[in-house]
Amino acid sequence: MELVNGTTVEEFILLGFRVGQHRRLLLLMFFTAVYILTLAENFIIIMIVVHDRRLARLPMYILLSNFSWLEMCYVNATVPRMLFDLTFPCGVISFHACLLQFYIFFSLGNTECFFLSAMALDRYLAICHPLRYPRIMSPDFCLSLVAACWILGFLWYVAPVFLISRLSFCGPRTIDHFVCDPGPILALACPPLGYIPFLFSVFVSSVVLATFLLIVLSYVCVVVTLLKTSRQSSFIKGFSTVSSHLAVVMLFYGSVVAMYVGPNGESHAEVTKAVTLFYSAVTPLVNPLIYCFRNDQVKESLIRLLRRKRMT
Repeated sequence: MELVNGTTVEEFILLGFRVGQHRRLLLLMFFTAVYILTLAENFIIIMIVVHDRRLARLPMYILLSNFSWLEMCYVNATVPRMLFDLTFPCGVISFHACLLQFYIFFSLGNTECFFLSAMALDRYLAICHPLRYPRIMSPDFCLSLVAACWILGFLWYVAPVFLISRLSFCGPRTIDHFVCDPGPILALACPPLGYIPFLFSVFVSSVVLATFLLIVLSYVCVVVTLLKTSRQSSFIKGFSTVSSHLAVVMLFYGSVVAMYVGPNGESHAEVTKAVTLFYSAVTPLVNPLIYCFRNDQVKESLIRLLRRKRMT
């Protein structure tokens, strides 16, 4: 936290979106609507699963309800602060609040990687081992899997955040972003940084690569199994159960890849903001539409829930 001259860093300044007042107002209105819709969509999915006893016992929907809660936490980690800065463009955030936002945001992203791999495992067992699926993917095992995703997701970044908190900073205090991203934070630290940037890259890349490879391996086995089936109806039904998850995986991991292979130079900061905005605000809005609202079981359960509310 200390500057090289002995003073202490107490706050950073988030530059956010450097646009005029008219565009700032449009962004504020747009992302307020996105924020409200995202919370509403994911809350509805949780309510559907909780109130439908049949869905609440199925591993797929246990994972989906937790994934929806994760998406709600995800947008709450970044969007309210972004909306505040669009309303009152000062951008001042305390050092500890900045580190807390960074830790929560990246831990939730880490947890999403684990949940996507857990969902891929669930679909692999359901399609490739249908007879053993009820015994392997029991409710107790599914709940243990959910707990492991949350615990591992939030334990993974404890060490990197602690090491970053021990760095000295040389100034300036401005972060060219709307969230406390580790890249701009490390750019403000006094050299030499030692092994901290490398350690952070290892922590990020290891989880992303490991979970992505697990997902790819799962769906290679799923595709091979579906191609072996002799009935076209079985192939179509099996593919429909995994297509939604594949779409969400491509959106999430595509955004992560864009973060690390984007262009360098002056445009890099704007590209980073756009990509971060996409996977922190847009994908949590789109994911429920992809996953659930095109699912017949979810639609039927939603209709029953609405009828029940009318009767009461």
